[in-house]
Amino acid sequence: MLPSKGQAEDLLDTIRSMNFASCFAAEVGFNHKVFGQIGIHKLCYREIRKRFNLSAQMAVRTIGKVVACFSRDKKICPKFDPLGAIQLDNRLYHLARPEKVSILTLVGRLLIPFIIGDYFKSFFDRKTGQADLVYQNGQFYLCISIEFPEDSPIIPRDWIGVDFGLVNIATDSSGEIFSGERIGSNRKTRSTARKQYQRRGTKNAKRRLKSLSGRQSRFQKQTNHCISKRLVEKAKAQSSGIVLEDLKGIRSRLEGTVSKRLRSRLGNWGFAHLRFCIEYKARLKGIPVLVVNPRNTSRTCSVCGHCEKANRRSQAEFLCKKCNYSSNADLNAAQNLRALGLGCNKPAPKAAISVSC
Repeated sequence: MLPSKGQAEDLLDTIRSMNFASCFAAEVGFNHKVFGQIGIHKLCYREIRKRFNLSAQMAVRTIGKVVACFSRDKKICPKFDPLGAIQLDNRLYHLARPEKVSILTLVGRLLIPFIIGDYFKSFFDRKTGQADLVYQNGQFYLCISIEFPEDSPIIPRDWIGVDFGLVNIATDSSGEIFSGERIGSNRKTRSTARKQYQRRGTKNAKRRLKSLSGRQSRFQKQTNHCISKRLVEKAKAQSSGIVLEDLKGIRSRLEGTVSKRLRSRLGNWGFAHLRFCIEYKARLKGIPVLVVNPRNTSRTCSVCGHCEKANRRSQAEFLCKKCNYSSNADLNAAQNLRALGLGCNKPAPKAAISVSC
């Protein structure tokens, strides 16, 4: 978005007021042990409008933001950053062509120019009701929700197992390996640069640190998108489902058992984002995704089924102590994941899909 100086000040005032109102509504709801939209609305709607000078729909959206937080955790009273993102529905914003958006603020409606890529212009008709107004690094962004049609769900004829790892980001059961060498090199380069500029501590070094902010994360996310797109395209071509590892909580489980260096690598490992990318891309294509417990998949022989810790001789080498089957360790694990998919009792697409949005 490209607001003028005066418009930017009005937008910031609106963002602050709505976030302060959300904090107030959260405290009221938490103190009264009321966590639903209707209950909080009855307790503080009129006070919110009077105290924070909000319109009726602004007050409703501030309460909605609180209710969404309470739906995740009712044991903690949420607090909101004064410049945190705010939610806008169809009554609070409207897209006006050519490339202008009308947003309701504390001083009335503002018509603000905004920039949008040519690729996204065709998605205007898919816009849903809600958007997020985000203020970040001195810039305003309007994050608009759009809908994509989903393909008809397929009944998988086979499954593709996908093993996640640090050295190899992903390895599928067909033998394709997505190396993590580029991400590792990028992470090491960025980490070294950050340390050097932090030690220097000059104004120029701080400016440089600010410019470096987020580059590593963006690189990893772009890589995850490329990997997930490739896996989903392969599954679609083969009419196969995808089997993923459930690695939720792996950092906390390994915290006391691995070195500080490995913990640092785990902390920079975007496996949750990779899983999310695979799941939502697969859902759009009608491909079922099965998430399984990966316990012993790296120790079990995919040929004879013998499970022993010594089977995995190193990070890359697997050698079965019983049948002498030798393979890449990540590939062997991926084949075990495929076997779990083939043995699933509920292969129906809707039952297999597990997406966290």
